Amino acid sequence: MLKFPYGNADFYKIITEGYFYVDRTDRIRLLEETGSTLLFLRPRRFGKSLLMSTLENYYDVRRAAEFERLFGHLAIGKNPTLKHNQYFILKWNFSAVATQGDEQQLQRALYDHINGCIEEFMVRYQDMLSHEIVLDPNGLRSFQSVLAAIQQMPYKLYLLIDEYDNFANEVLMGGRSGGQKRYETLIEGEGLLKVLFKVIKASLEGRGLDRVFLTGVSPVVMSDITSSFNVAKNIYLEPEFNDICGFREDEIAAVLQQVGQSCSFSQEQIQNALEIMRTFYNGYSFTYDEKPLIYNSTLALYFLEYLQKHCHYPREILDSNLAMDRQKIGYIASLVNGEQVIAQALNEEQPLVVAKLASRFGVRDILGESNDTRFMVSLLYYFGVLTLTENYTEWGELVFKIPNLVTKQLYVERIREALLPTGPEQDQVYQVARHFYQTGDMGAVCEFIEQKYYPLFDNRDYRWTNELTIKAIFMTVFCNDTFYIMDSETSLQREYGDLTMLVRPDMRRFKLLDFLIEFKYISLKKIGMSGEQVRALSVAELAELALVKTQLSQAQNKLGGYRQTLKATYGEKLHLRCYSVVSVGYDRLVWVEI
Repeated sequence: MLKFPYGNADFYKIITEGYFYVDRTDRIRLLEETGSTLLFLRPRRFGKSLLMSTLENYYDVRRAAEFERLFGHLAIGKNPTLKHNQYFILKWNFSAVATQGDEQQLQRALYDHINGCIEEFMVRYQDMLSHEIVLDPNGLRSFQSVLAAIQQMPYKLYLLIDEYDNFANEVLMGGRSGGQKRYETLIEGEGLLKVLFKVIKASLEGRGLDRVFLTGVSPVVMSDITSSFNVAKNIYLEPEFNDICGFREDEIAAVLQQVGQSCSFSQEQIQNALEIMRTFYNGYSFTYDEKPLIYNSTLALYFLEYLQKHCHYPREILDSNLAMDRQKIGYIASLVNGEQVIAQALNEEQPLVVAKLASRFGVRDILGESNDTRFMVSLLYYFGVLTLTENYTEWGELVFKIPNLVTKQLYVERIREALLPTGPEQDQVYQVARHFYQTGDMGAVCEFIEQKYYPLFDNRDYRWTNELTIKAIFMTVFCNDTFYIMDSETSLQREYGDLTMLVRPDMRRFKLLDFLIEFKYISLKKIGMSGEQVRALSVAELAELALVKTQLSQAQNKLGGYRQTLKATYGEKLHLRCYSVVSVGYDRLVWVEI
C-alpha cells in the first residue's frame, strides 16, 4: 500500500516515513543557478510549501549528517551542488499571520509571527551561535539581531518566505472598501510590508543574508511594494519550472496502476479512473512554451488516497481544501466589469484573450474604474482558475480557458448564486435538476428557467452571446460533479454537443440518465414579435413558427451525429436522452426530444 502525503508538506517526514514522493530535486540546481533572490508563484494547494520544505532540508547546515538519508536516492543527492547544507535557515509563513483588526493589530500579528520563527531559529542553532540574538517586540529589530549573530559565523542565512502575499491578500479580500484601505496601509509610504521588504533588501547587501526564496499566488503585492524589493527574479513562467509543483499525467498513470492492482481493478477500470482524474484535475500550464499539462497535486492526492482506501472514487470530486477558490472568483466578480469576465470564461467559442499576461500590476490597476480585462484575466490565471491554452489568436494574443471540470463548476456556482442568491431558490434548483437526472423531464426545467431566470435578464448585463448564454444558464441548473462528467471533449473526439452530461462510471449503478443537448437562440427582433406576444403563445404554437422550426431542425441534425459517436464509445451502458432547445429571446424555451 502506498502512503499518500495528503495535506503533508514536510519533506523530512515524507522521506523518512516512506510516503509517496515524486522527485523534483533535479530542479534545485537550476534554482540555485537562476538567482539568489527568487519569486515563485503558483495557485493555492499546488505543492509550494513542500518545495519550500525540500529547499529547507537541502540547505540546512543542521541536516548535513542526514544528507545521504534524505537525498541520497534522489536526483540531487546523486549530483549535489556545493551549497548543500551550507546555510542557516530562517523560514516565515505569512499564511499563519492573523489578518483581523486595525493597522496596529496587523503589525503586532506580523511581528509576533516573525519573532516566533526567530525563537525557533534560536533553539535550533543555539549551540552553533556565539552571539546572542535578542527578541524585540519590533520583529524587524529581532531579524536584525539574527543578522548580527550570523555575521560572526562561517555560514550565511537563507530566508524562505512561504505565501509571501497571503497575509496582504487576506486583508484586501476581507472586505471590499475596508479591505482596500487596510491593504494600502501595508504597502504605501512607510507601510508595514514595504518597510519589511526594505529591510530584507538591505540585508542582502553583505549583512549576512545570502539567499531569499519567496512563494506566493500572484505578483500583486510585489508590484505594490515596487522599489522596496526590486531584486527578486520572478520565475513563474520559466519552462524548466513548469512541473516543479504538481504532477504530470505519466506520473498519475503510473501510480494509478499500483492503486488499481491493490484494488484488483481491470485495465478498463484503471483507464476510467485516469479519465476521471484528467477531466477533473488536469489542465494547468505555467509557461508559454508547449509543455505537458499539470495536475493539481492536492486534488490528485485526495483522489488517490481515497481510491486506494475504498477502491471507488470519492463522492465529492472537489476537495474542500480547494473550495476556497470560489472566493477568488467571487472577488473578481465584485470588481468593475468582473461579472462579464466570469461569464465569458465559460464561453468556449469566444474565450478570454489578452495580448500579454500582466506580471506587474497592483491593486489600483485591478480596482480602478477604467481597469482593463487584462488585469482580471491575469489575476484569475495566477489564482489557478484560468490557464493558458496552446492556441493563439491570429494576432498572436494569448488564449485562456478554465483548466478542468472541477474549476468550471466553481464558475457555474458563482453565476447561479448571483442569479438565485437565497437558500430556498438554491434548493429549488437542486430539486428541478434531481427530477431531470432521473426522468429527463425537460419541460419542467424549461418552465423553471422561464419563471426564475429569464425575468432577471431585464436588468443584468451578462454579455454572453446567443446559444452560449442559454448553455450557461442550463449549466447553473445541471452542473453536478457528484453524478456527472459535463462537456467531456475526450469522449467525443472534440466533436460534441453544446452540453454533454455523462454519468460518472462509479455512478452508473444508480438510476441516472445521460444527456446530450443542443441549444439555439433567436432574438425577438429576428422573430418579429414582442416579449409579451411570445409569452402569450403555447410551446406547440411557438414550435410551429418558421424560424423556430428551422432552428430545431438544425439542432436535431447535429445531435444525430453526436449521438452516434457517443453510442460507439460507450455502447449499451449509455442511457442517452437527446434534446434540442431553442430560446426565443429571454422569454420562452421550446424543446424537442429526439
